[in-house]
Amino acid sequence: MSVPEAVKPKPTSFLKVKRRPVSVSNAGPVTTGYLTADQSGPLVIEPAVEGVQLVHWAAQHHDFIDERLREHGAMLFRRFQVGGLEGFEQFITSVSGSLLEYNDGSSPRTKVSGNIYTSTDYPPEHRIFLHNENSYSYSWPLKIFFFCVLPPEQGGETPIADVRRVLKSIDPKIRERFERKQVMYVRNFGNGLGLSWPAVFQTTSKAAVSEFCRLSGISVEWRDDDHLRTRQVRPAIVNHPATGELVWFNHAAFFHVSTLEPAIRDALLSEFSEEDLPFNTYYGDGSPIEAAVLDEVREAYRQHTVTFPWQKHDVLMLDNMLTAHGRAAFTGERKIVVGMSEPLDRNSCALNS
Repeated sequence: MSVPEAVKPKPTSFLKVKRRPVSVSNAGPVTTGYLTADQSGPLVIEPAVEGVQLVHWAAQHHDFIDERLREHGAMLFRRFQVGGLEGFEQFITSVSGSLLEYNDGSSPRTKVSGNIYTSTDYPPEHRIFLHNENSYSYSWPLKIFFFCVLPPEQGGETPIADVRRVLKSIDPKIRERFERKQVMYVRNFGNGLGLSWPAVFQTTSKAAVSEFCRLSGISVEWRDDDHLRTRQVRPAIVNHPATGELVWFNHAAFFHVSTLEPAIRDALLSEFSEEDLPFNTYYGDGSPIEAAVLDEVREAYRQHTVTFPWQKHDVLMLDNMLTAHGRAAFTGERKIVVGMSEPLDRNSCALNS
């Protein structure tokens, strides 16, 4: 089950992309620009001429893409010829290597082709709060890609936020508390809500789940054949492996019951005790995260959220450790697919803990 957003994000002032030609010798026939006055959000890349194949252009400009992604955390490729799902897969493979399976997930997704999935199958009337993919896990993708096959009639944007900026907006005393205590994630499977443990762990073997959790630093409590409770403690603030920058990289607000829309939160709490909720978060020592702290964290995300309407065949490329993403509610058919790449784990990545 994904976690819908409780409060509508602050509106973003939009500008037309201010195009700036880029030297052909460095980046080929493209222009670059921004969607916001403060140049936050994605760097927009557009071909200077019609008919440019994204996968062919990208194959010749890996360094340009890598450098700009580390700088901006997000890149929006617009008006390129993508070549459908096959071309989208080829683009990911070209710039980032093999695609990853969606394991240890929290959002309902459908496999579309290979390791390309629907972005989420969560009901369209709900927003999904911003998060960095699998930040609660032992391993996560460094890069995540979205492809707009069909934009919705209304809404359905994929809001993003630079978590370097989010971190800087959080009170230093709160940051220090999270650095010291970290975050505990508690998940309950088998209560009829959210994903089942076989779906999350891709196995029906309890022994295999227990072994995976042991290796991943997750404590396991089998309550009966169908009910599983897990607890895992993870850092809240980490160092980016390439830039060394500190980033706010966690699901502390995303998984907390207070982030749910009020009607959903009230319904869950009327049926389950807090410890039996599908998801919830605490400080790493098991103590509750204060309501005022969660309010400040959510406000920090809102301050730095950039939202833009999808255009058909847009490709959004995110550094998953620099940029959080979410989903706005929508009406009409919407088809946004996602692919992930470049696995990292807590042994191979230097973490600030």
